[in-house]
Amino acid sequence: MKRLFATTLTMTLILCAAAVLHAQTTTPSTDSRRATRVTVMGDAIVQAQPDTAILTISVVTQGRRAIDAQQDNATKTDAVVQALKAAAGAGAEIKTSGYSVQPMRVYRENQPPTITGYEARNTVTATLSDLKKVGPVIDASSQAGANDISGISFTLRQDRPARDRALAEATREAMSKAEVVANALNRKVTRIVEVQEEGFVRPPQPVYQAEAFMKRDSAATPIEVGSLEISSRVVLIVEVE
Repeated sequence: MKRLFATTLTMTLILCAAAVLHAQTTTPSTDSRRATRVTVMGDAIVQAQPDTAILTISVVTQGRRAIDAQQDNATKTDAVVQALKAAAGAGAEIKTSGYSVQPMRVYRENQPPTITGYEARNTVTATLSDLKKVGPVIDASSQAGANDISGISFTLRQDRPARDRALAEATREAMSKAEVVANALNRKVTRIVEVQEEGFVRPPQPVYQAEAFMKRDSAATPIEVGSLEISSRVVLIVEVE
């Protein structure tokens, strides 16, 4: 009987010791620090040379009758288009982007408007990949009869390398900020929870605007291409411990 009691007591003590040991190994220490999430943002802007020029060129004519303005415009526009194609070369894209024939009205007080004639406008858009031809194209179209050059802009069609550079720089900046925050808290970045990317190319930059009513017989039109800015923004969510 005594041996049975002693054996039972021993097993009870062993089970109690195991339970205490299990509780000590599974209960987190009150001194341990939980992971904290930090959200940071990185921005980057890179410069890139444009590879495409977009020109908007119009022929504007007037006449007492609509048919007069229209026929005069057709003749001059045909000459301008032929000059554009010759100056721009085979790689250029030239297309009609607008056409209108509208009455010209004179307004007098207390009287209905009077139509004094008609104005025809034919607008052509030329897209060039050879930026060296921008000036010669302007000169050729002006000499052929174009009298409204409303704008030139430059853009970047092959933008992937520049976008990648901007994204990499923005990511590095965001990660650097996260590490600065972690160091200030006497902690370390332990995990990247989420990455969000926002990137864009600034709109084509207009660099030239003029109404070319005078033919350019000798002086060539100077064009400065400049550069474009491609931006990227990265939002980074990390855990620090």
